[in-house]
Amino acid sequence: MRVSGNAPTGAGTPVQETARAVPGTGPAAAPAPAGAALQSSVLQPALDAMRDMPEIDQARVTALREALARGEVPFDPEKLAGLIQRFHGNKG
Repeated sequence: MRVSGNAPTGAGTPVQETARAVPGTGPAAAPAPAGAALQSSVLQPALDAMRDMPEIDQARVTALREALARGEVPFDPEKLAGLIQRFHGNKG
């Protein structure tokens, strides 16, 4: 499940589900190169398990949002911004 749109999401805000694509599994997938059969047979159980998992644990998200709203979980927006910048290599 992915959040879409530009509006901030708050408690009770609907979240739109989008389809997930796994590379190399769609109808337009290119022919597999040599050795891909082995890789595919090794990775296939993991790919199947991932497809069966929910992308977001909505109950956990709701619990965290409520804890944030009650002030039970510390939140430092400046620290978060710094971590995001560091992750993206300070690209502006």
